[in-house]
Amino acid sequence: MVERVRAVLVTDDDTMLVIRRTKPGIPEYWVLPGGGVEPSDESREAALHREIHEEIAGKADIVRLLHTMESDDERQLFYLARIATWSFDDRTGPEFSAEGRGAYALEEIPLTVEGLDGIVLKPEQIAHLLRDALGDGTLTLQSSSGSPA
Repeated sequence: MVERVRAVLVTDDDTMLVIRRTKPGIPEYWVLPGGGVEPSDESREAALHREIHEEIAGKADIVRLLHTMESDDERQLFYLARIATWSFDDRTGPEFSAEGRGAYALEEIPLTVEGLDGIVLKPEQIAHLLRDALGDGTLTLQSSSGSPA
């Protein structure tokens, strides 16, 4: 089974970092930073740190696992994380130079229901989960021990 890790990256300004994907012939959409877990990764969290470094040259503090989605052949783990520094210009991920992958643009959106309503975040299940958590106040940057992250 393929495993992927993604992060809801919350900035110090309470915005969220998302990647706008533009591909020929497909309406634009947004995804959370992250990618595949590789055999050389020590853990899923290590894979997420590697992906954040590759995709946005950032360093994040992972707060907690937020959600897991599974299908017959794939498991996606979504983490909540705090990020203070990043540089999209310094990204190094191999996907950025691959032919036919389309364009990638890092955007900062308000971490609000209205902010989410302004984009088409994929997969839809995580977009719904985030809207619900923002609406009921459960999307907090508290670790599972209750201490602030």
